[in-house]
Order: sequence, then C-alpha cells, then structure tokens
Amino acid sequence: MKKLINAPDEVLADSLAGVAAAHPSLVVNASERFITRAGGPRAGKVGLLSGGGSGHEPLHGGFVGYGMLDAACPGEVFTSPVPDQILAATKAVDAGAGVLHIVKNYTGDVLNFQMAAELAADDGVRVEAVVVNDDVAVENSTWTAGRRGTGATVFVEKIVGAAAERGADLATAVALGREVNERSRSFGVALSSCTVPAAGKPGFELAEDEIELGVGIHGEPGRARGQLVSAREIAGIALDAINDDMPLSGQVLVMVNGLGGTPLIELYVVYAAVAQWLSGHGVSIARSLVGNYITSLEMAGCSITVCQLTPQLTELWDAPVETPALRWGR
Repeated sequence: MKKLINAPDEVLADSLAGVAAAHPSLVVNASERFITRAGGPRAGKVGLLSGGGSGHEPLHGGFVGYGMLDAACPGEVFTSPVPDQILAATKAVDAGAGVLHIVKNYTGDVLNFQMAAELAADDGVRVEAVVVNDDVAVENSTWTAGRRGTGATVFVEKIVGAAAERGADLATAVALGREVNERSRSFGVALSSCTVPAAGKPGFELAEDEIELGVGIHGEPGRARGQLVSAREIAGIALDAINDDMPLSGQVLVMVNGLGGTPLIELYVVYAAVAQWLSGHGVSIARSLVGNYITSLEMAGCSITVCQLTPQLTELWDAPVETPALRWGR
C-alpha cells in the first residue's frame, strides 16, 4: 500500500486539519468531526446537512459553502458518521427554520441520520430528510435496501442549496430535493479497485482486461463483470441502463464523474461519447459537469449521472455557488 498518509488510523483527523488550513471560508470542528460555513448559520434559513464515509472527496465537505451545504459530517473512510456527530452538526446549523438532511441510501447512513434526527427533535429542532437513491445498477444488496445513492447527491445539494439561499422553507426544500432525486439516474463503471487505508489491500480484484459494470462508490459489486471495451461502448452500456429505467427526453444535466484514479483526458473522452449517444437519441444536454465530484479513493473508472431538467431546476442549477469544489456566478 502506497498512500500519502501518516498512519491509517489518522487519515480522517489529518485530512480535516488540511481542510481547516486550506479553506478559511470553512470551520472544522475537530473534536466532533464536522465542517460548517464560517460565520455560523443565517437566521431564518433552512440548514442543509449531508455526510457519509470519507474517501469520496470532494463529497461532502467540499460542497459546504454559499449556494450548497451548511455543514457536512465525514465518517471514517467508507464508514457512516455516527449519530452524535450528526446531531452536533444539525444543532450547529439550525437557525430556526429547520434542518434538511441529504442522505445517500446506504444502510448505515440512513439509520444514523434517522437516529440523529430523532435526537434533534427531542431538542426542539425540526429535521426532514431526502434520501438519494439514483443508482440504476443494483437494487437491494448487503449495503442497501433499495438503490444506492451516488452522483445525484451533488445535484440535490446544489439545487436545494440554491433554493435555501433564496429563502425556501423546509417543506419546499424537501419537495425539491425529492424531485431532483426522482428525475436523476446514475451508473458507474470501475477499471480497478481501491485500497482502504485501514485494510491495506484492494477491496476486490479485476484482471487486466476486466471491468466492473454498475460498481458502487465503495467498490460494491455491480450487475456484471465484463471485458474491457471502448469508452464509447462503456458510455452506451451506462446510458442504455439509465434510459431503460427512466426514458430520457428534452433537456438534461449530465455529470461524467471520475472515481478518483481516472485522468481528466479520459473523462472527456467518455463525455464525448455521452454527448454523441444523447444527441443520437434526441436528448439535449443543457448543463454539464466533468471531473472528480464523488470519488472512491483511487479507483479508476467513472460514473455517469443524468437529471431531466425543468426550467426551475435549470435556474436553480445556474444560481451562484461558492464552495471549495464547485463555484460560479459570484
């Protein structure tokens, strides 16, 4: 195992120290392990909180800031944050209008956020949740009941974040988050595994000519293991799966996301194939992202996420955002 770390059991603490040093716009609570915006919550604004296991950076801490999240709770690598940690972050961003938890559909995340919400309610904080379950590859597994939450998490955080900045109330934020989730689908492909520092060895093995189709962001198995094919064929496999589940039409938001070990030049090769497939099926790309937004340590591969836009969703996507990992319009 070759990694730029000090010790396997210090990775999260050392990473949070780096975040604090690099981004004065953020405040890192090192003892309770959560990240918030500097300056504290804005009175009357719905607080947006997300979180999950570390190793997916920039998700979630990199999306804390104006126009997106108010706070993020990082767990240990590929491990859910604990309820007390989530509760502390929830209370830290409560400004009287309630708090929305944006939760990826993994069993540990769902249970721990639910428990934290119940504890927060006991303390008088109104909490609602949006559970993201956009991955079309696999339904029900060791890790989830239902579909996994992946790339659409970024879309929910950005679009709901814009609405919250404009003063949307908690019920509106919940409805909007669920709409974005319902209009979004994802599919991931791995070319290699990744190594969790505490494990010290790859999570699974792929032969030189093999790929995992429908892989999860923690290296969970997909729907099939196949032979390495061209980027164009991989894009077609992913988009066929998405289109079979949610027939695509009109204008869409597309993200070609790197899983941590894929060069940007290759992601653009995939994006060109995605654009060609969508054009050939009468679908117009209105907005796009290409890069690393929800990763899996050093895994090689990519995920493709498509959201069917409405005029409102497009406007909220275009609204100003200023976070370490996503910024435009200010």
